[in-house]
Amino acid sequence: MRYSVLVVDDEDSIRALYRAELEDEGYTVYCASDGRSAFKILDTETIHVVVLDIKLRGESGLQVLQEIVRRTGEIPVILSTAYGSYKDDFSSWLADAYVVKSSSLDELKQQVSRIIGRRYGTGSPN
Repeated sequence: MRYSVLVVDDEDSIRALYRAELEDEGYTVYCASDGRSAFKILDTETIHVVVLDIKLRGESGLQVLQEIVRRTGEIPVILSTAYGSYKDDFSSWLADAYVVKSSSLDELKQQVSRIIGRRYGTGSPN
């Protein structure tokens, strides 16, 4: 089975980087720049993990997280942000993992693999 990841980030360069890195790991990657686009994908595709930026243009990623949990109740979400202070926000506790953005995507890729392994029994994307 090939696992899929939805990346929700308002920065084109971050979406492109995450797509390239996660596709290199063998995942199918969908990208959205905001909550509305993310929900269109969630409504039509099988998504195994969502990587969600906390600060989106015009909306809070934490509100998008709450809506993902409300709508699906079962898709794991990894919060990805440049701001470590959001770990203290109770809303962020709905997420399955929290990754602070850095020049290395090793932690993000490890979290995706860990969550897929825990949820679906394997970390292998294929």
